[in-house]
Amino acid sequence: MRSRAGRVTLIIVGAVALLIGAVFAGQGANLIPGSSMTGDRTWLYIGGALVVLGIVLLVAGLRRRGSDG
Repeated sequence: MRSRAGRVTLIIVGAVALLIGAVFAGQGANLIPGSSMTGDRTWLYIGGALVVLGIVLLVAGLRRRGSDG
């Protein structure tokens, strides 16, 4: 996972996890209406975990040095 493609993959997957987690958490916290997830605390916790995972992946992707640089 030291290649440039590996870094880009970590960054993309981290960003997607962060965005999806934020939506899940927003729906679970009843901030984003219009879904069966709205107001269900389970989605708040799942979303929070995804946000943390996304941040970890983003940081790992941004800090990792590729073999080409």
